Amino acid sequence: MNYKTGLKDGIPIALGYLSVSFTFGIMSITCGLSSWQALLISMLTLTSAGQLAAIKIMVNPASYFEMFISQITINVRYAFMGIVLSQKTDSKFKGIWKWLLGFFITDEIFGVASTKENVTRRYLFGLSTLPYFGWALGTLLGTLIGSIVPQFIMNALCLAIYGMFVAIITPAAKSDFKVLIAVIVASIFSIIFFYVPIMNEVPSGIAISISAILAALICAIIFPVKEGVQDE
Repeated sequence: MNYKTGLKDGIPIALGYLSVSFTFGIMSITCGLSSWQALLISMLTLTSAGQLAAIKIMVNPASYFEMFISQITINVRYAFMGIVLSQKTDSKFKGIWKWLLGFFITDEIFGVASTKENVTRRYLFGLSTLPYFGWALGTLLGTLIGSIVPQFIMNALCLAIYGMFVAIITPAAKSDFKVLIAVIVASIFSIIFFYVPIMNEVPSGIAISISAILAALICAIIFPVKEGVQDE
């Protein structure tokens, strides 16, 4: 597989990223960031949920520890995706190439690359090129539009990113009861952290992390996976 093949496979991902990052750009302007700051975030991080959590923490000043915990919790999945893809990469994936592999991994890029029997350097970077620039371009366009449209329209458009999260969760929750339970448990903890006195004083980044960890722990206890046994 060559660069051109990867470039072609990345077109649908890039189109999707263009719309989602457009919403992130609008949210960035709403939170008080400038266009170049939002663009820099998108070009250096490339993680939708992580970026959303980060700008909220930056706008509502919190500790670096909170930022660290929230980002680790949200983005740790990319480490596992990297491990999986490393089993499919060719012998030329060494040194700096592995670092670049880790940087470009997203849920969608991983989903496409993981279907291939062998992932070459050229194919992966072809697959990543258009999504990367699509994400950056969408962010920039969002900041430019967000600076001229009325506030009530920006508030409405900001809901789109939450719709993206729902769209990601819903198919998995519908097909797997265990995932549905995990979503429900995490949602319950999030509601508790938001409404219950004293607990609602916990910083949002820490609350998200604790909710995710507790949901995973509870589901691991309720639905243990025995060693050597896989779901059909």
